[in-house]
Amino acid sequence: MSRAATSESMTPIRYEPFWWDGVARTTIPELALPREIDVAVVGAGYTGLSTALTLARAGRSVVVFEAEEPGTGASSRNQGQIGAVFKRSFSEATATYGREKAVAIYREGRIAVEFLKSFIEREQIACSFVRSGRFVAAYRPEHYEALAHELEILKREIGFNADMVPKAEQAREIGSPGYFGGQVRHDDATLHSAQYHVGLLDRVRASGAGIAGFTPVTALVRDGAGFIVRTKRGEVRARNVMLATNGQTGPFAPWFRRRVIPMGAYGIATAKLAPEIVRRVLPTGRVVHDTRKLIHGIRLSPDKTRLIFGGRASMTEADPRATAPRLYTMMVETFPDLAGVDITHSWMGYIAFTFSRLPHTGVHDGIHFAMGYCGSGIALATYLGHKSALKILGEADSGTPFDDLPFETRPFYTGTPWFAPPALAYYHFKDNWPKPRAA
Repeated sequence: MSRAATSESMTPIRYEPFWWDGVARTTIPELALPREIDVAVVGAGYTGLSTALTLARAGRSVVVFEAEEPGTGASSRNQGQIGAVFKRSFSEATATYGREKAVAIYREGRIAVEFLKSFIEREQIACSFVRSGRFVAAYRPEHYEALAHELEILKREIGFNADMVPKAEQAREIGSPGYFGGQVRHDDATLHSAQYHVGLLDRVRASGAGIAGFTPVTALVRDGAGFIVRTKRGEVRARNVMLATNGQTGPFAPWFRRRVIPMGAYGIATAKLAPEIVRRVLPTGRVVHDTRKLIHGIRLSPDKTRLIFGGRASMTEADPRATAPRLYTMMVETFPDLAGVDITHSWMGYIAFTFSRLPHTGVHDGIHFAMGYCGSGIALATYLGHKSALKILGEADSGTPFDDLPFETRPFYTGTPWFAPPALAYYHFKDNWPKPRAA
């Protein structure tokens, strides 16, 4: 085990996101809450800020309410992997919703990625955006066959831009003996998550929208055609409310809380690696995720000197101090070349899954919402936040295929995923029994 993964390390691990290093966070003065506004946006992540930016530039008075310091949640903790394929496969979506809806969902995912790329270019946000492509590593031989079968359908139905890489050729993509080939998705991309959030936040502030940090919302109360937004710092009347809380949806919004499943995502970053090790581990520099039930997410740092490794390191939510050595072991099992490297950072953040394994947008009881990105939220959050703003503005081009999906819950679920530990234990068993044997 790495010295940095033990208590005897000469350079202790920093238990905060690698992405926070060297990123100058915007200092936001305390906002005097107005008595009345056009739109209250709850949540200052990508969704909420994107919504606020579109609304403010359209002339609406907007305040974004954030329970903590803006930028400390999942929007600055994620790996920065950008893609357009969902946790629910095209075949599964077709079986549930029909072919026409499945095509619309998958096309919208591609539109979201292109929207994000154009948005970053137009706004000139310096966030290391790169169209790196992605390698989806097959954890079992049958996973390779499933990827190939699904790709045939996706190419036919939406012109999906990807290719299969057999086991015999996978060394050009990944320096790991534990996979059975995989799929290269050419249109996927990466960015620096914290830099992107800072850039988005700066543009929202420049647009005239108010940012109310450390102002947790405690209740949303209907008041005629509008709402009273109650916070720990006072009340504000708003004509419209946009809920953009994703994996941190609180008890003040019980209907929504019953429909998103918060799950901790854990990550570590290595110390700087020798260039020859980087070339052996990820020769093309593409991001990687594999086909485990409990997936591994892998990428290089933007300067291509470190490996960022993420995975589910515990069956229950755990402190990053406990998960660092577990993730280290998982990383070395994947990449034996990394045995002995130091770990410099360990952290976690909350993402939100849904029972449909798809994102959801729309309006419930007068409250607009977009949430449940299932671990693929950068492009979708930015895009669906913008689309939600267009709905509030009454624009014709505001609809998405996610608007009318049944937003399911389950009996006895109130927002605390009591079922997660046994479900995760089952997925861990499925991933490891029988243990795949590399060819």
